Amino acid sequence: MQQHDVAATERNTPGTGLPPVPGDRRRGAAFALLAAVQFVLILAMSVLNVVLPDIQAEFGLSRAELVLLGASYGMSFSGLLLLGGRLSDRWGSRPVFLLGTLVFAVSSVLAGVSPGLWTLLMARFAQGAGAALAVPAAMALVRVLYPESARFARAMAVWGGLAASGGTAGMLLSGVVASSNSWRWAFVVPAAVAVLTLVASPRLIPAGAAARGGRLDALGAVLVTAGITLLGYGLVEAPERGWTSSTALGSLVGGAVLLLAFAVTEARVPLPLLPRSFLASPRRVVALLAVFLGSAGITTIFFLLALYFQEVRGYTPLETSAAFLPFGLALVVSGMTVGRLIQRFGPRAVLVAGLVLAGLGLAALGRIGTDTPYAGPVLAGLVIFPVGAALVFAGSTVSATTDVPEEQAGLAGAVVNTALEAGPAIGLAVLVTLATGHAAGLQHTGTGAAAAQTSGYAFAFTLAALAFGAAAVCALFLTRPRPGADSG
Repeated sequence: MQQHDVAATERNTPGTGLPPVPGDRRRGAAFALLAAVQFVLILAMSVLNVVLPDIQAEFGLSRAELVLLGASYGMSFSGLLLLGGRLSDRWGSRPVFLLGTLVFAVSSVLAGVSPGLWTLLMARFAQGAGAALAVPAAMALVRVLYPESARFARAMAVWGGLAASGGTAGMLLSGVVASSNSWRWAFVVPAAVAVLTLVASPRLIPAGAAARGGRLDALGAVLVTAGITLLGYGLVEAPERGWTSSTALGSLVGGAVLLLAFAVTEARVPLPLLPRSFLASPRRVVALLAVFLGSAGITTIFFLLALYFQEVRGYTPLETSAAFLPFGLALVVSGMTVGRLIQRFGPRAVLVAGLVLAGLGLAALGRIGTDTPYAGPVLAGLVIFPVGAALVFAGSTVSATTDVPEEQAGLAGAVVNTALEAGPAIGLAVLVTLATGHAAGLQHTGTGAAAAQTSGYAFAFTLAALAFGAAAVCALFLTRPRPGADSG
């Protein structure tokens, strides 16, 4: 890959359609601003995890209402991402980014002052919608900031770690908020960052490519949004109500039918929301699978270990958050080196190594028992897995976005983040169901509740480790460069 000098990047190259790119110092500040937004939009998804019981107590929520509240942000976020990506490509990345950030800022303030469930629920849905507009547009703007292939790859390596860091920070912040006087403090940081971004963007964020116009695939947008939302709701409800319950089964079947209709529609429209050619590359498909597994692994660890710490080991919410600190530290330290690793070894080697390490971390967690000391398999898993996850997100993000045409930059950001959101919804639902079934089977044989519950968690972690191992094999063989083909 050939790098261009800084002077060449600061002027418009005739015939490329790219706007002038600011100098290194200014674009570094612009990248930091975009990264902060990406970080906070992911943080907002998990920031209520630990304080949901406080909200339930204040508003008198039923279990079903609590589950819906917990899933609302993720459902609108994941359901609208493809639409957000296409709007970015059609209307221009900066206008869509600013619109999404504005929606997120207003809804964050509304969530913080909500007088009841339905106001809070609508605010969380709106937060997710704003994030779905801003996230793919932000990734497209990174492409504008760094048109040089080598610098863009290094920027994407850093970008890939933001999702994991944001999710971890949300979990830690949620624990801190749980020890305060009110859960409403959870929305202060997201609102503040969004407002700061709106103030600073006119001076820092470049204009991006001009709006291209063209008809938007409205039918495809409706089908994929409704399909992902229904499927997500069914997956959230299934572990609680049972996979054969009318609510879960109806949502799952309805979502699958709508997504099938979306696939049929995309093959027939002239400007599809998701062109088939975008997923034709095995490298890109494997990268998206890795993003899916990485996000599923993080969510599963947070969810199951939080239950293990509090219900089996008797930790308080604050102690539970503190127990995850090594995870966050390992993630941050690893994220500081991924760019250099990508440059030296390439995204394929980094991705394979990350999948192997993440699998080993999950395998360590698969050895937990009711009296396992924290400074043992638990701590080992909480350090090894995030190192692997940082490599996975970096390698997969670079692989998924390499050589994407400029007019599909927003689409690339949308697809990567859709895989990111699908992991927690699908992976967590399946693993929680398997853990619950394993624990129930043990209890039927006379095993104590705590021991059966812990064994179920260990069973789920072991299965997840095997999935990462299988993905490592796929990444090793299916992304191998072929003679005369793009190595990406």
